[in-house]
Amino acid sequence: MAIKLIVIGAAGRMGRRILSLAAESGQFDIIAAIDKQGHPDIGKTFSLESSSGPIEVVLTDTYPTAVADAVIDFSQPEAVDETIDYCIENDVALISGTTGLSEQQRDKMKAASAQIPVIYGTNMSVGMNVLFALVGKAASMLGDEYDIEIVEQHHRFKKDAPSGSALTLAENICRATGRDLSESLVHGRTGKDAQRQKGEIGMHAIRAGDITGVHSVIFGTLGETVTLNHTANSRDTFVRGALRAAEWLVGKKPASYSMADVLGIKT
Repeated sequence: MAIKLIVIGAAGRMGRRILSLAAESGQFDIIAAIDKQGHPDIGKTFSLESSSGPIEVVLTDTYPTAVADAVIDFSQPEAVDETIDYCIENDVALISGTTGLSEQQRDKMKAASAQIPVIYGTNMSVGMNVLFALVGKAASMLGDEYDIEIVEQHHRFKKDAPSGSALTLAENICRATGRDLSESLVHGRTGKDAQRQKGEIGMHAIRAGDITGVHSVIFGTLGETVTLNHTANSRDTFVRGALRAAEWLVGKKPASYSMADVLGIKT
């Protein structure tokens, strides 16, 4: 039976691809495509190709009365609270990839998992989640003599910096090496006395053109450099991960899950 799906942020770049690939998969029944009030495309009809033929979905700014199985949210932070409230009130599984959330919103997402199954992931591609698992292990194995720098690249339209994925990389490194994230992270460098300090993690954000997403973690010491890198060639890699997460999550008991759980990655 097809999963009844609501897509939040449906008019955005990610949202449109979620609609398209969900329809193509034949595993989902799209019951609502939602974006913020006042969006110029509200009322517009999206024509999608499904396994059973063409379907049409109208973009709206309100939640449907029909019962949903899952919500996939790739919107903006200002929309997240309403999405969480809707999912709790209607007992709907939530898959969210919205980055730039406040600490309060992260706490609210975690609290929601006591009532509904939740997956929150800063990046839902399979390859990136493998990188998430690898960086902490690499940092532990290489040791304190290796300097760590994170460089993330995205398109000119991305609002938050550093990216959620870059922060997840830093968090995983800190967790594995006993560092405090707030004390270790240094955002860029400038000035005549900007020499790196031992133990810090450099974070650098690049915004240019239509770069989909590139994340590099550089481990360097005197004599050698080790670089772990992930390049997203298409947004579809994130979309397929999110759809895979939705199929996995529906029917699970209330809890906070991760893409590592979906993919069976042991950290």
